[in-house]
Amino acid sequence: MAVITLTTDFGSSDHFVGAMKGVLLSIAPRAAIVDITHEIAPQNVREGAFVIGQAWKYFPKKTVHVVVVDPGVGSARRAILCQAGGQFFIAPDNGVLSMVYDAARPAVREISNPRLMRRPVSKTFHGRDVFAPAAAHLARGLAPARFGAPVHDFIRLEGLQPRLVSPNLWRGTVLKVDRFGNLITNFLIRDFAAVQTAPMELRVAGQRIRRLALTFAEAGTGELIVIPGSAGFLEIAANCASAAKLLHCGAGAGLELEIFPDPRDAGPWQNISR
Repeated sequence: MAVITLTTDFGSSDHFVGAMKGVLLSIAPRAAIVDITHEIAPQNVREGAFVIGQAWKYFPKKTVHVVVVDPGVGSARRAILCQAGGQFFIAPDNGVLSMVYDAARPAVREISNPRLMRRPVSKTFHGRDVFAPAAAHLARGLAPARFGAPVHDFIRLEGLQPRLVSPNLWRGTVLKVDRFGNLITNFLIRDFAAVQTAPMELRVAGQRIRRLALTFAEAGTGELIVIPGSAGFLEIAANCASAAKLLHCGAGAGLELEIFPDPRDAGPWQNISR
């Protein structure tokens, strides 16, 4: 049984997701369809990239992931099929697969074979007419070479990696706000392990956060902290409160992270509870 996942910004109040599932099951009736989320913020390609970048690695080999966050639908942007990490990805070529590209070596093809699309193809609903049919045919075992020619100039999003601006000071961004109001940054824990032992300061929305905690319960109610998140990134959180609301910021907000090799440079600071 093939597995097909769906990640979109369609929400759940319209017919869009249902129509896509109908197309999928009409072509691949035995497929297992898994909804990762349909609550990506509208047209937010960066958030879509983050979500599929976190979810795909937990699925079995040969899973087909359909990712539709597509502000350029109907334009000259390409529809693509990507093979990476033993799995398949169907998406617009707008950078929404950037974190997949970073995690595994990709082989990308354009989806251009008209025989694998619904007719007529809507100018505004490629999720139904292009991406869903392609995913279903792929799930049934059609070879990737049948979809179209290889693509080598596929689009990657810029700004997903922090930038070193001076010794021990990096600029980054908020990738996503989760439903609890935690701000997920683009600072990978493995790349900034020094924050666990050295004084640090994370600056966002005019606030300076110096407390690093391992759990939410280590902080006082409403206290802003930096916490190593389950996705492998540093997060800004508040115990029993929304950090996003407290800071009045969200996805795309700029950040600065400074790590002080000499604690005397940092002033008062707090770190992980021992």
